[in-house]
Amino acid sequence: MENDEYGPEVVLNVYNPCTGMKGFVVIDNTNLGPGKGGIRMTPTVTAEEVFRLARAMTWKNALAGLPFGGAKSGIVADDKTMSGKKKKEIVEAFSKAVKIVCPDKYIAAPDMNMAENEIEWFVNANGDRKSATGKPKSMGGLPHELGSTGFGTYQSALVAAEHMGMDMSGARVAIEGFGNVGQFVAKFLSENCGCKLVAVSDSKGVVYNEEGIDFEKLMKVKEDTGTVTNYKPGSMKCCEDILQVDADVLITAAIPDLVKPADVSRLKFKLIVQGSNIPMTQEVEKMCHDKGILVVPDFVANAGGVISSYVEHKGGGEKEMFEAIEEKVTENTNIVLDAARKKKVAPREAAMEIAKERVKGCE
Repeated sequence: MENDEYGPEVVLNVYNPCTGMKGFVVIDNTNLGPGKGGIRMTPTVTAEEVFRLARAMTWKNALAGLPFGGAKSGIVADDKTMSGKKKKEIVEAFSKAVKIVCPDKYIAAPDMNMAENEIEWFVNANGDRKSATGKPKSMGGLPHELGSTGFGTYQSALVAAEHMGMDMSGARVAIEGFGNVGQFVAKFLSENCGCKLVAVSDSKGVVYNEEGIDFEKLMKVKEDTGTVTNYKPGSMKCCEDILQVDADVLITAAIPDLVKPADVSRLKFKLIVQGSNIPMTQEVEKMCHDKGILVVPDFVANAGGVISSYVEHKGGGEKEMFEAIEEKVTENTNIVLDAARKKKVAPREAAMEIAKERVKGCE
């Protein structure tokens, strides 16, 4: 990673030989407030990936109008191959190691493989409840299990569809990733808009049914068998095939760098809403834009989680949280898409210009 006029301000590498914990914190920019961003736990997470995510948080918080800067952290570990006790030890070791910047300069939150239970471990090890948001209700938190990010992504999708003149009733939707974000987006779209879920993926593969997938049935299959691929009727495909299905809308909700340059020519979607972080590079977004696909950037569409974090940080409740997400995500998606249309540029370019102006304005 290279420093530029925005950051990163702090890159912290931590290691604990007793537990084998290895991790990173990147505090990108604090012009607007302490750096805010989740903790990602995967066996492949790198400092470079964490930096890219931290930079996305800088823009996301600025665009959402929140008094937070951008930051992110990562723990290099595979929670699927370790016991719960071992995972707790690693999370606690990470928390103690980053206490030198948390919560004064960095405020943590859930991310991949880090949910409310893990955040409770983190906060207790840190000793300060302000060290993270997304805590369990018992700790005064607004856990991400309430669906804040998915709710915001859903609101952004509605605004984007309206800008395109797309009727969401009966629109064919593909969901990449059926974790917390993907599940809630699928729920809201299918139950509130009459959308037709035609494809859903998880780490085991893709289930596809052009006649539509019943959300409640899919949830039960996922809970009972551990994967959406056991849903019937439907055909099972490989994970990467989610990009080749015939659908109007793609919601990304899982892995980074999902869409590669070679994929763009085969995409059939009219609208891509980034519920996940960095699902494609700016180059790929530009290629999609040139092809006529409307792409709503991650730091616009999936800001629901960090808006929820802000409401929790200032002591608000669930009702206030959902109202704030709907208001802010709807307003900001409209602002960005209006600016993109007026200036005849891709939405990310318009969003970046707005976010940069807000960050620089507080220097």
